[in-house]
Amino acid sequence: MMAVIAGLCRRSPCSNLIPQSLAEEEVCLEHFLNEAFNRADEAMEQCREGRPIDAPRLQRLLTDALAIVNNLEEDAGDPKPEERDRMLELLLSLANVHECAAHNSLSLGPVS
Repeated sequence: MMAVIAGLCRRSPCSNLIPQSLAEEEVCLEHFLNEAFNRADEAMEQCREGRPIDAPRLQRLLTDALAIVNNLEEDAGDPKPEERDRMLELLLSLANVHECAAHNSLSLGPVS
C-alpha cells in the first residue's frame, strides 16, 4: 500500500513529507512523535503525582493514539523499522498513561 502525502512539514527548517494520517497536524512523523512523546510524558508525570488528567488532555492523547494507528495502517506495506518502533513505543507509552489514570481513578470505598 502506498502512503498518501499531505504536504511538507510546517516546522522550520524541516522539509520532511507529511503522511496523510497527520494532515491535520501539519507536521512530519518525526516531529509528531517528538511532540506526542512529550505530551505522554507530561501526562504520566501528572498521573504519578496523583493529579487527574483533564478531559482535553485525555482527548489529545487519544487523538495521538488514533493518528499512530492510522499511520501504521497507511504504511503497512513499507514500514521504516525505526519509525515503526517509535510508533509502537508511543502506543505503549499511551497505554501506560491510560492504565495509570484508570488506576488513580479507582475508588476503594470506606475501609471497614
